[in-house]
Amino acid sequence: MDPIDAGLCPKFHHAIEMVGRRWSGAIIMLLVKRGSSRFNELLSAIPGVSDRLLTERLRELEAEGIILRRVEDGRPVRVTYEMTEAGKDLEPAIAALGIWAERWAKAAVA
Repeated sequence: MDPIDAGLCPKFHHAIEMVGRRWSGAIIMLLVKRGSSRFNELLSAIPGVSDRLLTERLRELEAEGIILRRVEDGRPVRVTYEMTEAGKDLEPAIAALGIWAERWAKAAVA
């Protein structure tokens, strides 16, 4: 059965809420484009995000199985974030949303 015909599917609603949380879409978009990034790279690439909120969103996305937190031994310890297979499957949806936004979304006023 087509999810649209079935009404508001709880899984769809959960996915929209997860991706639509403030900063989550930006994190996903950056990791889709870059492949992997370190915390400070994400922090500097997302205007206006605080380190506390970035940490919170990264933990949420990791708990959902969207991103993977990879810790590399060494001095200093290096932590990178990358998309899981489930996260990589979001790429067409993120790309489509980007195309829609370029055409229809009004620019946010800072």
